[in-house]
Amino acid sequence: MKIFYSVLLCTLISAASFSQKKEKIKKDSLKQKSIKLDEVIVTGKLKKDPVFSSIANKYAKKIVQPKNVADLFNNINGFSVIKRGNYAIDPSFRASQYEQLNIQYDGGTKAMHACPNRMDPITTHIIPEEISKIEIIKGPYTVRYGATFGGIINLVTQKPNYEDYGFHGKVSAGFESNGNSLVNLAELQYITDKFDIVANVGYRDFGNYKDGFGTEIPSSFSSSDYGIKLGYNFTKNQRLKLDWRQSFGRDVLHAALPMDTEYDNSSILSVDYKIDNIADVIKSITVKGYHSYVDHLMTNFNRPSFMMMEAESAVEATTIGGKVEMNWQPTEKINLFSGIDVMNIARDGGRVRVVKIMNGNTLPTPMPFNDKVWQDSYITDLGFFTEAKYNLSEKSILTAGIRYDNVTSDIKDPEADFAAMYNLNKRTEHTFSGTVSIKKMLSENYVLEAAYGRGTRTANMIERYINHFTVGQDPYEYIGNPDLKAEVNNQFEIGIKGFEELKNGFDSFQFETSVYYSHFENYIVGIVDNTLTRKFMPTVNPVNPKVFQNLDNAYKMGFEASLQLNFLENYNFKTAFSYVDTKNKDLDESLPLTPPFTTKLSFGFEKENLWANAQYNLVSKQDDISASFGETTTDSYQTLDFRFGGKPLKNVTLGVAVLNVFNQGYNSHLNFSFTNQANFARTPVTEPGRNFSAFLQYKF
Repeated sequence: MKIFYSVLLCTLISAASFSQKKEKIKKDSLKQKSIKLDEVIVTGKLKKDPVFSSIANKYAKKIVQPKNVADLFNNINGFSVIKRGNYAIDPSFRASQYEQLNIQYDGGTKAMHACPNRMDPITTHIIPEEISKIEIIKGPYTVRYGATFGGIINLVTQKPNYEDYGFHGKVSAGFESNGNSLVNLAELQYITDKFDIVANVGYRDFGNYKDGFGTEIPSSFSSSDYGIKLGYNFTKNQRLKLDWRQSFGRDVLHAALPMDTEYDNSSILSVDYKIDNIADVIKSITVKGYHSYVDHLMTNFNRPSFMMMEAESAVEATTIGGKVEMNWQPTEKINLFSGIDVMNIARDGGRVRVVKIMNGNTLPTPMPFNDKVWQDSYITDLGFFTEAKYNLSEKSILTAGIRYDNVTSDIKDPEADFAAMYNLNKRTEHTFSGTVSIKKMLSENYVLEAAYGRGTRTANMIERYINHFTVGQDPYEYIGNPDLKAEVNNQFEIGIKGFEELKNGFDSFQFETSVYYSHFENYIVGIVDNTLTRKFMPTVNPVNPKVFQNLDNAYKMGFEASLQLNFLENYNFKTAFSYVDTKNKDLDESLPLTPPFTTKLSFGFEKENLWANAQYNLVSKQDDISASFGETTTDSYQTLDFRFGGKPLKNVTLGVAVLNVFNQGYNSHLNFSFTNQANFARTPVTEPGRNFSAFLQYKF
């Protein structure tokens, strides 16, 4: 942290001596010299963007004090969140989650969790206020950004304002009444024609919230973060960027997990380079490299089970990866992207248990045990890809891509019982993905899209190597299977979006809708094995553990639709619908974590310096459940949120909100159940009740 503040001080001193005249001259030259790195996937250009892609942004206007980045998905059509508390939140899209979604930062940077219970998903390693927009590709419709099964989520962090030379910055603060929660952020930037530097620091302190029934939910946590970005323009067509950030989570209570987090420390380093406008055929070359490390400690010291057994687990995860891509254009109608990417995930760590009571008897001397959590395992994915865009006509674009992944996995320190179950040799898998899509402009304001994608996902480390740990929504112990086949998603989708100008007080009307169907091969689920018994606390039900297996007869299908009517210049009415139906024919039930039908209705007012909206959320009952996963039927619920904001002064943004206005008591269907908590039965975690929130930001 001392280094960080020294950098900020030097930046401030340098900026004070920067003359206004020099700023004006350099501002003009910057527009010629700066180039854009491939940090974004969705460019906002119809002919370049992937099919079925979208952008969500305007954080300051729409979101108030998100707990972590996953909270930013709550208002995006088709998304739900999987919640284990306020900290461990994962996004879910169309009933795909975890590694089924390809989640990354700035076009490729990844940070994988260390905890097998996902106390520290990728969404916890960056502060939400730093996200400028979320880019989404709604299926396996591109092969350029790694192996993709259910879709791509690219979290784009804020970039310097390259047209505003000199020293600038912002500070912001937020407060929530439900939990007495505080959020603070400070950011400074210094821009010249040759280099730019951005530094930020943030602190978040969230208390236990009360649900709509008045019950206090154990969910408090604190976290501090800082980051530094350095950019250097070698020439007008060459740029290098270095990005370093660290995050420190402390004293995290997980309502729906058996342990709490003492600390969660993460470090992420990424380097990006691009050279543009090289030649007539070779347009550009981009290079990315990244390294992330997560150090995580969890304990049960404040849980009921501590009286019988003390448990302390220190685990770590290292993710290293990179990508080289060339954009070349052999003819005027064909635009090609070819490249190589690699990602290595390595995890290790163990759990120390001190057993005080065994078989109902207090031991005169507590007995220590050491359990291997990750068994020193790794997975390496080396991918090769080519994707082409072909202009069939002025109004039609055909995109086709193919990808090959060579996946190597190994376990270097297995437990004896796990080694006895399998032939544990290093394993190499070969997977193939592909996509073909067409985008056609039916008219100036209407676009038709159709796509097929074959996405693949090899088993993650939990599914391969976990050994008798409770990692699901249910209380079963789970056992990994290193021989699992890769999941395959054959997804078809067709959609249309349009825009129409109106008259007589109605300004415009826009809409977007699509329907999709996915046939799954080798779908991975945990299935009870009656020939095996629990390893830890063997007399506690359920006695038989689950083992991860492949199933063939599974599918999902659904639709999304949204429309917006703009009227009287500054008013709008929006509505959005999302529905997904899943089926596991082998077990004759729904796939796990399938969200219910959801509707959002919003009425808003928006001007440049003033905005307000009311959003009504309607979520249907979900009784199409996965009983084998421990799911229970979830009742329908309705909530209302009010948000109001504006810019009372030139550089000041102020926002206030009332969330869950009617103090509705409810739980989301995807929430995990209370686990190892005093005074709580094993029922789904309930959501916050009424919450007053305020947000203030000052830019300079």
